[in-house]
This record gives sequence, structure tokens and C-alpha cells, in this order.
Amino acid sequence: MDKESYLKKLKESIDILSDILDTQNYGMCLVDEAGRIVKWNYERLFGKKEADVLGKPVESVIENTRLHIVAKTGKKELFSLQKIGESYVIANRIPIIFNGESVGAAGTIIYKDTKELAEAWHYVERAQNNLKAYKSELAKMYQARYHFEDIKTIHPKMEELKHLCQVVSATQATVLLQGESGTGKELFAQAIHNASLVSQEPFVSINCASIPKDLLESELFGYEGGAFTGARREGKIGKFELAGRGTLFLDELGAMPLEMQAKLLRVLENQEFERVGGNKKIALKARIIAATNEHLSRAVADGRFRSDLYYRLSVVSVELPPLRERMEDLPELCMSLLSLLQKKYNMGKFPASISTQVLTVLKRHDWPGNVRELRNVMERAVILSEGHEIRVCHLPEYLQKLSMHNVEMDADAEGTGFGETMDSRPAAEGSYYYREIGRLERQMIVRALKECRGNRSEAAKKLGIHRSVMYKKMKDLNILTLPEGTQPHG
Repeated sequence: MDKESYLKKLKESIDILSDILDTQNYGMCLVDEAGRIVKWNYERLFGKKEADVLGKPVESVIENTRLHIVAKTGKKELFSLQKIGESYVIANRIPIIFNGESVGAAGTIIYKDTKELAEAWHYVERAQNNLKAYKSELAKMYQARYHFEDIKTIHPKMEELKHLCQVVSATQATVLLQGESGTGKELFAQAIHNASLVSQEPFVSINCASIPKDLLESELFGYEGGAFTGARREGKIGKFELAGRGTLFLDELGAMPLEMQAKLLRVLENQEFERVGGNKKIALKARIIAATNEHLSRAVADGRFRSDLYYRLSVVSVELPPLRERMEDLPELCMSLLSLLQKKYNMGKFPASISTQVLTVLKRHDWPGNVRELRNVMERAVILSEGHEIRVCHLPEYLQKLSMHNVEMDADAEGTGFGETMDSRPAAEGSYYYREIGRLERQMIVRALKECRGNRSEAAKKLGIHRSVMYKKMKDLNILTLPEGTQPHG
């Protein structure tokens, strides 16, 4: 085949694509090695018919063209601005090579006017901005609030668990959180998410016990339009898709039906899922954190939970202790809750402290509802308190009864007046409870002073108490010297 035949064959191929190549926003012109037009697909673009331009030098037909130059040099020119009349177009000029020799050139124009390109770009830019705004709103809607610093503890076991979860947060490992209701499983889950590399992505939570079993699959995986009776025509996105590259928190996992457990296992193994009624595979990108208030190993032994799913989820297993097993955390938890509740109800500095008698009563309770129950107790006390200090009379009735019962026991043991309330009679000097509460308060104040480099005002603020209360407690607890390495000020 000679070069003329090659060029002719190329022209015939272009003829087949003429409807595609000749539009208002796209066109094509083919010239031979001398720069004469042999194929013209610019009729709609320039309003000139092919019969009127064939065989003419391209430079006499297209203003400011360089096609004839490219046909001679054999060097392509891409995305060049070319002025035609009062407008600019974007032109591509590509040499036609045959047996290593340039035998012509093909020219294309994208957009009749660069203004149209600008409009198209602005359209794309608006779409991208809308997508970013949507993702931002989604992340805000499904945002984790808690961090590891929000987990208040001095208990060795809890400190160990915090450290373990901080290490795990840097990975994509699946985490299983186990513990009684109210021990802070979701708090740990949110802290893990916020310490991870995807903290800006959504944190999506679903309570497996609160969703009817026949709806759980569609809640998790979503569904296509018309997948079942009552389904939305446009379909619905599921929690796995909502989580994106973030975290999916499966709470109350032990309540998940066995048939749903099998589907979840398959998703975790294959790292992909399908919407209900759909056949498109969707990649699983989210990290899975699961939580349960029962020991799943027992549920496995009873046949209520799949062993293969249990082992798949418990790559890292964390068992949170109940509050009754870490009572040394009680004073710090109370002060932390007091500070949070003051902000919630906009109460400023009041109440500023918790009486020693209240801490004594709280420590005698076994807290079946754990930290959640403690928060409810503190919330009631903050609302009812009208002074600087939370007292026994601000506690729920069942704790006030506990207070009365224990005062009667103390009275019988110590020979004091029967029936005195703990608010009217402080704990006996030198008693076990008095010494224990004093030790814990002293420990908290000394730690706060260390962290604030001896600044008493800052330490009081950190503890959530008024500065005058801080000075009084320091005097009562005989904290006369500041921690080593600090200077007294504030």
C-alpha cells in the first residue's frame, strides 16, 4: 500500500464516523502532506460544506491554522489555543505517519469557543463543590464526639485498655468491645475513630437490637428501588455505604439474628456487598467496630452466635470493667460529669463541688447501670442543686435511702445519735470512708496542680470547682506544699 492509498483508506474510515466527528462542539479536518484538504468534518462548526473546500490549501480556509506545518514537520501539537475571528478554540494537530514518514495531518477542534469550555468547567466545578459540601454535611451528621482524653480513669485496667485502643486506632483492625450496659463501649468506639487516620470520615452507628430482623439487612446494605413492597422508588443507601471510608459501629451485636450473622460474615470475608434487590458489587471500605453487653463466647457455646463470625470480629477484643470494679474512678468521673452538665445547662460555676458525704454514698452503691446511671444521678443533682455544693438531698430517693441506712449502721457502731443524715453529720474523723474519700480528693488536687504547674486557679478550673473551694479543700486536706518542680501562683 502506498501513501496515497493509506490516506484514502483513512479518509474512508473517517467517513464512517462523520456523525460523531461533526458536531457543534467538535470537528475534524484531514490534509495531505502538501496541506490540501482531503476530508472536512467542520461543516456544523464553521458553516462551510465539504464540497466547497476539498483540495484547497488548509491555511486559506481555516484562520491561523498550522495543520499544513504539522503535515510537513511530523510533530504533533496538542491543546493549542487558536484564534478564529473574535473567539479562541482549543485545537489538536496530529501528523499522519506511514512507513516512518509524515503523509498528512489531522486537526480537531474541541469547543467552538473557549467561553463554552469555561462554562463547562464551571459546571464541573459546581458539581465538585456540591459533592464536597454533601460529604462535609454527611461527615458532620455522622460525627464522633468523644476522644480518649474524655475517658476519665486512674484505674490500672482502664488505663491499659485505653492504651491498647490508642495503638489499635492507627490500624484498620476490627475491634470487639464487650462489657455491661453503660460501661462506655460507644465512647471507646468514638475515641478509636477520632484517633484514627480517617477521623474526618463518617462515624456511623446502628443498634442491631432496635431494628426489626426483617429490616436489618436493608438498613445495613441498603436496597434498590422496588426491591420489596413499600420500598422507595429511588432506593435507599445503607449504613455500610454511608460509613464510606470511616467507621461502622455495630452496637448490641449479640441481638443479630443467625441468618443475618451469616450475611455479615460473608461481607467481612469478601470485603464487598450488594444492596437488597441489586446485583452490583460495592466495596467495603469502612472499619468495623462491634459492641455487645454479653460475653459472645457464651453465646457461641449456646448456639446463639456463629463462632466463625465471633473470631472474625474479635481480632482485637476489649472487655470493659463495670463501675463497681473501679470505684477509685468515681470522684474523677463525678467531677468530669459535673463540668459537662454545667455547660449543658449553662449554669456557670454552680454547683461547684460535691460534698464528701455524697461521694461516700455514691461509693457504697454497686451501680448496676454503670457510668450511664452515674450520669443520670449527677444530672438530677445538678438540676436540683441551688447552691455551691451537691448534697445528699439532691440524689435520687433510692440513694438517699442508702444514705439513711448506712448512717443508722454507723450510728450503732459508733454510739452516735440514731437517724442523723450524712448532710447534718460529717463522717467520723479517722473513719475508713473519711480517710478513703480524703485520699482520693487529695490525689485529684495534687495531680491537677502538677498538670497546671502549681497554678491553683487553673487547677480549680480543670477540676471544675471554684477557686475558693479549691483553697478550702487544700487547707482541709493539709496540702500545704505544692508538687515538686512547681511554683506557687494563681
